[in-house]
Amino acid sequence: MRTQLAGIIIVCIAVVAFGFVLSSCSPEALENYTQVDREPNISPDYSGTIIPANIAPSNFRVVEDGRGYRLTIRGARGPSISVSSRTGQMRIPIRPWRALLNANRGGDVFFDVYVQGADHQWRRFRPITNTVAEEDIDGTLVFRFMKPVYTWWKDIGIYQRDLTDYNTSVVLHGRSFGWGCLNCHSFVGNDPNTMTIAMRSATYGPHTILARNGAVDKIGAKWGYTAWHPSGAVAVYSLNKVNQFFHAGGMEVRDVVDLDSALVCYRLDSRKGASPRGLADKDRLETYPTWSPDGKYLYYCSAPILWKDRNVVPPENYDKVRYDLQRIAYDVTTDQWGQAETVLSAGQTGQSILLPRISPDGRFLLFCMCPYGCFPIYQPGSDLYLMDLATGQYRKLAINSEFSESWHSWSGNSRWIAFSSKRPGGLFTRTWLCYVDSAGTVHKPFILPQQDPTYYDSLLETYSVPELVKGPVPARRSLLARAARDKPSVTAQVPITGASPKAPSPNPERERE
Repeated sequence: MRTQLAGIIIVCIAVVAFGFVLSSCSPEALENYTQVDREPNISPDYSGTIIPANIAPSNFRVVEDGRGYRLTIRGARGPSISVSSRTGQMRIPIRPWRALLNANRGGDVFFDVYVQGADHQWRRFRPITNTVAEEDIDGTLVFRFMKPVYTWWKDIGIYQRDLTDYNTSVVLHGRSFGWGCLNCHSFVGNDPNTMTIAMRSATYGPHTILARNGAVDKIGAKWGYTAWHPSGAVAVYSLNKVNQFFHAGGMEVRDVVDLDSALVCYRLDSRKGASPRGLADKDRLETYPTWSPDGKYLYYCSAPILWKDRNVVPPENYDKVRYDLQRIAYDVTTDQWGQAETVLSAGQTGQSILLPRISPDGRFLLFCMCPYGCFPIYQPGSDLYLMDLATGQYRKLAINSEFSESWHSWSGNSRWIAFSSKRPGGLFTRTWLCYVDSAGTVHKPFILPQQDPTYYDSLLETYSVPELVKGPVPARRSLLARAARDKPSVTAQVPITGASPKAPSPNPERERE
């Protein structure tokens, strides 16, 4: 009995310290309250959204003056949840949350918020309504976590977050190999069993880490933006000659120009790279590859090179470069490529088309457009667009903000997207999630939930490159770190030493440039 009593006392002390309690008395039992004919102000904004049943609780803070706060979450089925708080921070218990959302798949859940004023009188606000989707979201989000300042590149890590709760772990951090830099990570579809991470280190070199079915290798070549063929037998990656420069003023003073770029196709069985003519035109810039779900087409972005010197940032023309969306047919069995064709041109849109990603069901193509260039995260005018691949029609999405929207990925069931946005404020990149229905309607996004409702208020780091995968990365962190420090275990044969292709091969059987 004494042990149980001590445990209860410890729990009570912890509850008081955090300023919230689970209420045994439903707030609806309050007999005297004044009805307020509006929804309460809450932060983050988790109102009017469609949420997956397997997402962690959407904890929030009630932004209303008061001395006491109560919350009831209810649905048509299952027991309701009641939470009380002295600070307005509503931390929702995970197990009851999961039970309530699972019981109300396809239906609505309601958040009833009560605030007690300085006069000890309670006010009840109009209920916040959210809808629970029938379809789950992939269980893991893999992302890059770093400082937003360009000079602080040493403290960079690739992390993974369990979306069903708040557990976050390191996949690989730069401190494991001399405080090196980690670039884009990529997967075969939404399968975490195959993953590549590009690394740069003054001590251990610029290479690529390949984790595949429990084994980890270090490839003796630096891969840029990477797209895996659905078969897992082929990867296409970019070689980019990127330079950063600065403007004298503006909302965003940083800018990036890709002085030269090309795409390389790497086959795992032969450990050889190839650059077909459509992927490595010496007069054009090719980047951002992505495969169609059936593996028959590689989509990518391509723009003409408007300068002669590929070693310095051009004082002119950098803001006139606009990328087209192209694709090229491919047969993975014969390793044969077709002819490049334009899907959507910058001449049609008047903007630069970037970051194409196709839904796994093959129906929609999600992409960015911005005024110019190849780096949408530094352009406030970057917005998300959706193309119906059956008709070729595309539209600007209503979920865009006045700030930059950029890197995005699809869930394996094609019903959810994760994307990067600098809303609100334009400085810090955060990960947002939203539901896409079968007709292609993209619903109101919500920020990645956190256990602490005030987490984003003081966070000075940024989330970038959010990739949805079906489970945690199985490769152990220690193996990835050891591979990063070791010599390359795979010597890749690559036809391009820089972004520009080599001279044509005298062997006519090799379709290279």
